[in-house]
Amino acid sequence: MNIFKSILTFLILFCFLNDANAGDIKGKVKYDGKPPKKRPLRMDADPVCGSSHSGKVFSESFKVNSKGELAECIVYLRDVKYSGGAPKTSVELDQKGCIYTPHVFGIQAGQELLIKNSDATLHNIHSIPKKNKEFNFAMPKVVKQKKSKFDKAEDPFYIKCDVHPWMKTWVLVSDHPYYAVTDENGNYEIKGVPAGTYEVVCWQEKFKKKAIVDKVTVGSDAVVKDFTFSRPKKK
Repeated sequence: MNIFKSILTFLILFCFLNDANAGDIKGKVKYDGKPPKKRPLRMDADPVCGSSHSGKVFSESFKVNSKGELAECIVYLRDVKYSGGAPKTSVELDQKGCIYTPHVFGIQAGQELLIKNSDATLHNIHSIPKKNKEFNFAMPKVVKQKKSKFDKAEDPFYIKCDVHPWMKTWVLVSDHPYYAVTDENGNYEIKGVPAGTYEVVCWQEKFKKKAIVDKVTVGSDAVVKDFTFSRPKKK
């Protein structure tokens, strides 16, 4: 009984010390420059797509508000030692109004991806990874759910619909849970990061070949790390 109590005490102490040595990373992602004009999507080729929206639908590749704050950027850490395994919960990707929701998301390697079709039309889901196994399958209007997963960590890549060429979503596959997607005000927060110094990446779709990479040191206190993407200068 004493041995059991000793083990239990050790586990509680270990968890407490682990939590004490974990910190959060939070910040804001902004854009410095004149934002590009919004580009409307032409959905009229499929009546179901066009009738799903009461007004114009714009390209989702660059979402910036009047303050220059960028939505749907992925902020993630590289080379984190993590042994927790993939979550048992699913990440959901819906096709609604012939738009992928969410447009940008993260998932852990081995975690289930639940793909939904909320539209009364045919979609074809086609992933374009470099490291993971590609999938490419149809979802007629009567097929409402499909399941898939990615086995390897990989930097953001896209999934597209071969039926509707404007449909695209970007996914980060991570081998740990330390990543976040910015909200409509450019804010992000990554919780419970183990103490240490890490390489942190800020990715945005339009700047996918010029992601911002920096270093961040995490302790028991929250770390504020902001990022700014700049409009390329004309040559």
